[in-house]
Amino acid sequence: MLLLGIDIGTSSIKVSVVDAATHNVLASASHPETEAPILAIQPGWAEQNPEQWWKDLRNALIKCHASKKYNPIDIAAIGIAYQMHGLVCVDKHQQLLRNAIIWCDSRAVEIGNNAFHEIGEEKCLSQLLNSPGNFTASKLAWVKQNEPAVYEQIDKVMLPGDYIGLKLTGAIATTNTGLSEGILWDFETNQLSKTITDYFSFDESLFPNVHEVFSTHGILSLEAANELALKPGIPITYKAGDQPNNALSLNVLQSGEVAATAGTSGVIYGVSDVLKYDIHSRINSFAHVNHTHAQTRIGILLCINGAGIFNKWIKNITGSHQSYAALNEMAATVQPGSDGLIALPFGNGEERMLNNKITGAQFSNLDFNRHTTAHLLRAVQEGIVFAFRYGLDIMKENGVNTTVIRAGNANLFLSNLFTQAFADATNVSVELHNVDGSVGAAIGAGIGAGYYKNAADAFAQQQPLTVVEPKNHSLYNQLYANWKTQLEQQLESFIN
Repeated sequence: MLLLGIDIGTSSIKVSVVDAATHNVLASASHPETEAPILAIQPGWAEQNPEQWWKDLRNALIKCHASKKYNPIDIAAIGIAYQMHGLVCVDKHQQLLRNAIIWCDSRAVEIGNNAFHEIGEEKCLSQLLNSPGNFTASKLAWVKQNEPAVYEQIDKVMLPGDYIGLKLTGAIATTNTGLSEGILWDFETNQLSKTITDYFSFDESLFPNVHEVFSTHGILSLEAANELALKPGIPITYKAGDQPNNALSLNVLQSGEVAATAGTSGVIYGVSDVLKYDIHSRINSFAHVNHTHAQTRIGILLCINGAGIFNKWIKNITGSHQSYAALNEMAATVQPGSDGLIALPFGNGEERMLNNKITGAQFSNLDFNRHTTAHLLRAVQEGIVFAFRYGLDIMKENGVNTTVIRAGNANLFLSNLFTQAFADATNVSVELHNVDGSVGAAIGAGIGAGYYKNAADAFAQQQPLTVVEPKNHSLYNQLYANWKTQLEQQLESFIN
């Protein structure tokens, strides 16, 4: 049995064809070759065209087919992972009404904050586990307030994965996990939040039918099958946001288990068996892929918007003609601490763990006579690591404790410098696994199709590629203290 996994990322769309029996990846491809742009029409805005996601999906899948390493007719189930918290709007003809407002867009912060206070903080946290913040519901409210002509035409609102599901099947569906990430799910009543729909005066008909994560979300239409060179009728049997999906791919399913990613954004994602929330809303709690009303599994997510995008920025500024691997080697020639150079990575919109402040990125202690390109490169990676440490400390305050963090061997974790610094700064072992979002989505499809008994069965034989242990926590603890002092000064300046 072959499984197709689709990962709708911010920088590219990746697809993988996986043999369900062996977990062998028969073919994998992504598109575009260079990182996809984010449209920022105004400061703090971030949009992408969902139709481009579909075109990139088609191009990536064509690359996989061209490998001739499998027969497309043998693909029996499809899974979708996607960038979380976005807003896609279509009319009654299923046509797009505007670009998607994606996860790192900051325009709805004030709307969400007002809702949090006016609905009542305790009520929001107990029912939704979060402040409405800058999530999908608040983004829809922004459209309603600022683009009324668009809002009046909306037939359905979707998350990015829901839109790709629509393009594949012609049917619109979502999940409780998806609605919870949009702050639209009531954990007390186990349904679409009436509190949110009443507060924003949203008609409940705008929201799709709710399907279980591991279930049939529709079948591949003849039109889509012809476009993708697949057979029609393949069921879409799994759909989840990128971070819950990443946790699934790393077999992070039970309370106390923790995963991390370091792509465009950086994320720490832990699992709890109680309905937990942070009273300051610096971290977020969503339904995990295996959450049900009978079995509580909450994914506790801390997001750092300015992570891999900061590394990409410094690459473009200092050496875009060189590979990331070459720049990693250059950074490794500098000693820990980057000779006093400190980098704050918060230059990609509001940071929830900083109470929705937009502080901007910053270099401190820059010395023209000492610091080189290599220092800048190392300072950026260390700054991102220290942001992870800052976030992990917040999660510890909320009862998430771990001695091991699992991560895919991808993005910043491909840098030995970054991975070792991560382990040293957090004093936590890092397990690296040979998985990614598209492979996780493929395995999720196998679970949803019933090939595997359950998620635990699907990943029972998975072993890490390597384990990176802390080696120099004492030094990195002091370096982190210096970095944190600089951050606190920046935050105080921001407040004043």
